[in-house]
Amino acid sequence: MRPATPHLRAPGLRGINAMASFEHLKALVVDDNAHMRILLRSLLQALGLQQIYEATDGATGFAELRERHPDFVLTDLSMTPVDGIEFTRRVRQGQDSPNPYIPIVMVTGHTERQRVEAARDAGVTEFLAKPITSQSILLRIAEIVDRPRPFVRCDGYFGPDRRRRRDDSHTGPWRRSDDQADSIALI
Repeated sequence: MRPATPHLRAPGLRGINAMASFEHLKALVVDDNAHMRILLRSLLQALGLQQIYEATDGATGFAELRERHPDFVLTDLSMTPVDGIEFTRRVRQGQDSPNPYIPIVMVTGHTERQRVEAARDAGVTEFLAKPITSQSILLRIAEIVDRPRPFVRCDGYFGPDRRRRRDDSHTGPWRRSDDQADSIALI
């Protein structure tokens, strides 16, 4: 069952005017680089967030997620001992996950296609390439608040619907000829 986060949805958030609406959100920053955590914290505070939690790797991030119940996560990709992709998989598929539906934004300088696809396939909600700006973070947060994506469960994947394009002529839940009703569920 999907955990309730009614305060995350704030219809009408648009652009810079959205900053005042972010003060009620709680963020978790997972990054092994102290300077990056400070930068992300500063940018989030500039956007109005007041409750920002930090973790130095995916394992610590998972513990903070369980304890703090943030509204969204910003995570780095490359960390040890648990990287951002493994952290995302554990959040999405772990039996002990406190909220498999939480929006996860992958923040990384590794933008090679295979890494972006691996992050997407693990279940990240958004991808943010470094260098980052307050505007780029604002746009990602506004996206997860204004336009939350439905979740999909199928063989080998659970996470936000990876399809971004809307096809208004499409009338059913299945978009591929080989989709089968018993293997895919929109949640």
